[in-house]
Amino acid sequence: MKIDFGREICGNLDAAETREWLVTNGIGGFASGTIAGLLTRRYHGLLVAALNPPQQRTLLLAKLDESIRYGEDYFPLTTNRWKDGIVGQQGYRHIERFFLEGTVPVWQFALGDALLEKRIWMQQGTHTTYIYYQLRRSTQPLTLILKAMVNYRDYHGDTQANGWQMSVESVGQGVSVSAFPQAVPFYLLGRGAKVTPMHDWYYGFDLAQERQRGLSDQEDHLHAATFQTTLHAGDSLTFVVSTDSTPNLDGESALRSQRIHEQRLLDRWKIDRESQVESTPNWIRQLILAADQFIVNRSTPGNPNGKTIVAGYPWFTDWGRDTMISLSGLTLVTGRPEVARSILKTFALAVDRGMLPNRFPDVGEVPDYNTVDATLWYFLAIQEYYNATDDNDLLYELFPVLTDIIDWHCRGTRYNIHLDPADGLLYAGESGTQLTWMDAKVGDRVFTPRIGKPVEINALWYNALRIMAKVARKIGKPHKEYEAMADRVLARFSRFWNEAAGYCYDVLDSPDGNDAALRPNQIFAVSLPDSPLTTAQQKSVVDVCGRSLLTSYGLRSLAPSQTGYQGHYGGSQFERDGAYHQGTVWGWLIGPFAIAHLRVYNNPIKAREFLEPMAHHLCAHGVGSLSEIFDGDAPMTPNGCTAQAWTVAEVLRAWFAIANA
Repeated sequence: MKIDFGREICGNLDAAETREWLVTNGIGGFASGTIAGLLTRRYHGLLVAALNPPQQRTLLLAKLDESIRYGEDYFPLTTNRWKDGIVGQQGYRHIERFFLEGTVPVWQFALGDALLEKRIWMQQGTHTTYIYYQLRRSTQPLTLILKAMVNYRDYHGDTQANGWQMSVESVGQGVSVSAFPQAVPFYLLGRGAKVTPMHDWYYGFDLAQERQRGLSDQEDHLHAATFQTTLHAGDSLTFVVSTDSTPNLDGESALRSQRIHEQRLLDRWKIDRESQVESTPNWIRQLILAADQFIVNRSTPGNPNGKTIVAGYPWFTDWGRDTMISLSGLTLVTGRPEVARSILKTFALAVDRGMLPNRFPDVGEVPDYNTVDATLWYFLAIQEYYNATDDNDLLYELFPVLTDIIDWHCRGTRYNIHLDPADGLLYAGESGTQLTWMDAKVGDRVFTPRIGKPVEINALWYNALRIMAKVARKIGKPHKEYEAMADRVLARFSRFWNEAAGYCYDVLDSPDGNDAALRPNQIFAVSLPDSPLTTAQQKSVVDVCGRSLLTSYGLRSLAPSQTGYQGHYGGSQFERDGAYHQGTVWGWLIGPFAIAHLRVYNNPIKAREFLEPMAHHLCAHGVGSLSEIFDGDAPMTPNGCTAQAWTVAEVLRAWFAIANA
């Protein structure tokens, strides 16, 4: 499947503004926007730089307002919606075609008999974005005018100008911008273009998606400079925005570097999957490129060349849970085990009191450890890494960390996480905390507290103990204690089985007793490598989840028949978080479901069919990637992050697991 739209999408504003593109630089920075060129989010911009990689993301260049003079005609290429609802310029009407070239978005503007092509990408490892214009055809010269709209704010914020005076100064080939004396300067450059420094605020850009999220929906941007050039057929202009004062201004060589980078990603995958290359569809190859967008550098004192995984674009950073769940699909499946190794070591350094952090903090903050499952997913990630590499050295290195984790869980750690000596199961939670992946909380309100013994936590605990025993045996360490603990969990896991309902309790021993809500968490008791359920129970879980939770794009977080089900996600933060795990579909769960179905039915063709609707989804929401969540009610409209790491990862992991079956 090729992501390629004509006027039927590009010329329809409703369709074009709900499809978003993304490019990244491998150090936490990114650029994103709509294919219409319309700003709809506070996160849209041509350079969002992570000034303390991968953190301190700061919007620097919001957009370029583009226009063309061709003969006697004037063509606006930009599109803006203002606070009064008026859509100005309407440049989207001139987009004849939009497509992805790897991950590089490409626009073709038809202007009479002229065809202007635009590409956007970022240089890997630097805060540099390229916007490359090439006049593919024309019968006379064409004048291209670019108005650069800048800002300098945290990417979660919004700007109201209020007389803000930035410093805009001429430099060779462009201008430098300093938002205030302590700010990092950045540069707007266009070799060969006529540059005019400006300082005009444009007020009241309307941000429709922020309004839908119940957030501030208007923003101001500063027109800092105008670039103008004349192009003849075959000519090009490279516009560069960078925090580097001397970036490469040769757009053609920079574009070649990006293409080489993406080809290397595919080549790495092909080496490990040689026998499957011919049978792998194009949409899976697109996901291999998308996978790279989430892998970023994270330097730590003990690992200066460390790596981590951004949970999702445009607003998430790196989270422990998301990273461990995503590690296999983003790195091992794609033939990049050295990245997986670096990530495992990076997070090992952050283990404290037997826990991985839920998220890495911004500068000067203490890590958050409010997660019970990130640490348990760590064991799964290590096992999958070892299965792919036979790296005994890393097992030796991490074994003390793993031992410490098990010990802390047995004697008890934060948030009342402890082993219950009565049944060997893991208990977690206390009032006011949210520790599982169903972690929505606003203020003091925890929407799905799940205090007690959650089903997936104990399936993960069982697998962690089995993995620990295998690791200990592999490196010649005592292992019988871990095997005995795992055997006890296996014997008592039967407590989760709700015979009357034919599926598992979601939580045992909660403050209100056993929770029989029909949720997808039980699917992990089937999909994980070691299942604590009987064969008959596994089949029943898959069948019940298939009938009540399965959608085209993942599993609902709560069955429609259950009290509290919400089939639509939207509104204020309170309303959104209230629906987050009360029926909203989670894309990442389609992977475990497909693997569980394969385990029960041993039918690879059928199992793969559950993944195939994602091929069509690549053309919606975040084009070329996969969304975080979807409405529980048909037609399962996508929402949340436009590009989510664990959705991409789990579809990739499941696809190739099924291919190897």
